[in-house]
Amino acid sequence: MTSGKHAHATVQRTASGALLLDGTMLRNQMVAAVRHEVAGLSNTPCLATVLIGNDVPSQVYVRNKHKQAQLAGMTSRNETLPHDVSQSQAEDLIGRLASDPKVTGILVQQPVPPHLDGERLLSLIPVEKDVDGLTTASMGRLLRGLDSLVPCTPLGVLRLLQHYGALTAGKRAVVVGRSTLVGMPLAVLLARKGVDATVTVAHSKTPDLVEVCREADILVSATGRARSIRAEHVKQGAWVIDVGISRGEQGIVGDVDFDAVQSKAAAITPMPGGTGPMTVACLVENTLSAWRRQNVR
Repeated sequence: MTSGKHAHATVQRTASGALLLDGTMLRNQMVAAVRHEVAGLSNTPCLATVLIGNDVPSQVYVRNKHKQAQLAGMTSRNETLPHDVSQSQAEDLIGRLASDPKVTGILVQQPVPPHLDGERLLSLIPVEKDVDGLTTASMGRLLRGLDSLVPCTPLGVLRLLQHYGALTAGKRAVVVGRSTLVGMPLAVLLARKGVDATVTVAHSKTPDLVEVCREADILVSATGRARSIRAEHVKQGAWVIDVGISRGEQGIVGDVDFDAVQSKAAAITPMPGGTGPMTVACLVENTLSAWRRQNVR
């Protein structure tokens, strides 16, 4: 399942010898590369985030996104709105950011409060500023194989696999979870020409989930169900990618029972330090890509 690509990286292994897919290290490399490019641009890209309400995890995520954007030499704006903001007030803010030529990329932090029409808010983001890749236009372009800004977490998973040398062509990939944030766009990315995996999307209604997962050369879980992927789900030698996050008494926990699975996996992401940093790295890359779309004719 491996090629020699990760020979150039500092290879870390788990206690049982599985390759550790270090997203923090790769994020730092990617952000440094973006910083090098940004230094040569005619004007500085600007990432604008819209944070509605007082969800503590969302506040942490947004702070981290701004930190990495600034490390990449970009400017950043965090627009905050109260939890009880009206639909029209939220739309007005996004509309102003959309029409502001100084703003390169716009991200509406998910989830938004339930009284708001989140789809309507996303629809106000121009496709060339949609650095989260979540609008209908961006998703449609992804599905049709057209040039587009791709959702950050699925793109981060793909970058992690590619960087560490996973062979994907002709391999069986199983994605557990079918959200529009992760599962569905990741399935499209893995099946695309050039990646060429054979993809199964599994979910809560999938019978015999253990058997389905055990067919996977690449197993990705994105359900948010703590430690739901155990040793019996994993084929010997599979690459295991943990996208899910749960918060419990023991702190942040992933979908994958890391201690049990590492002895069977050829490669595995840590939690934290795996796919989370990659999401932010791809957001920074997407902001640079958005700048190019708006400035390079």
